[in-house]
Amino acid sequence: MQDTIVVRPRKVADAHLRLVCLGFCGGGAGSYVPWADVLPEGVELAAICYPGREGRFAEDCAEDWDALAEDAVRAVLSAADTDYVLFGHSMGGWMAFDVAARIEERGGPLPKALVVSSANAPSRGLTVQDMFPAQRDSDEQIMHWMETFGLLPQYVLDDPDLRDMALELMRADVRVRDTFYHREGARVGVPVQVINGDSDEVIDPRAPEQWRRLAAGDYRHDVLPGGHFYTPEIWASLPTRIAALYAHDAEHAPRAEAAEPAVAA
Repeated sequence: MQDTIVVRPRKVADAHLRLVCLGFCGGGAGSYVPWADVLPEGVELAAICYPGREGRFAEDCAEDWDALAEDAVRAVLSAADTDYVLFGHSMGGWMAFDVAARIEERGGPLPKALVVSSANAPSRGLTVQDMFPAQRDSDEQIMHWMETFGLLPQYVLDDPDLRDMALELMRADVRVRDTFYHREGARVGVPVQVINGDSDEVIDPRAPEQWRRLAAGDYRHDVLPGGHFYTPEIWASLPTRIAALYAHDAEHAPRAEAAEPAVAA
């Protein structure tokens, strides 16, 4: 397992489960590193680094969705030497679904569960509602979006060179996102948990029902306070809302917080 591709901020020697996280548009593995402090005992964090950033800065960014998805499949499989839960936020939710479906189709080691956060169902295809920021946006507009809705740390915002680098990575991810397509018939058989914010204007009201049709197995939907990245407090502790991380500990498992009850197939 290469540390530049699969980032494990705190290695757990006796881990029985690994939370494998795929990045959102413009984000990197570093966005998930603080979660290592809030995981339950025996669960290890592994954040996937996409090409062109962080420890893989010398590599070219992926040119399209298929190239990034195949890179992510290889990375996830390299982290699948123990049981794992696959997580993705926003664009990463689509990526996590696609990666899980590709692994399932190839007979690879499946995640114990798939968790998608702040993402519309990929089966409806790429819509204008999902294309934020947009390729046509100016640098100022994209940076405003990243400052307002993203998770850029203050030291990046304060450094012109780091701001330019963050902007470049966002544009690279936007180009990849805009080549996304849903592979006809793609579904997953592992349990699926869908999470979204109660004030996230990006999420289609029909998203829970649409995601449900992509899950051949158990399914639950949770609604949490906040917008696309929830409230800061919720985001910082989001793994505590992931049911599969507590499957062995029913006493501490999170209860469904959706407006609708959790559903099982």
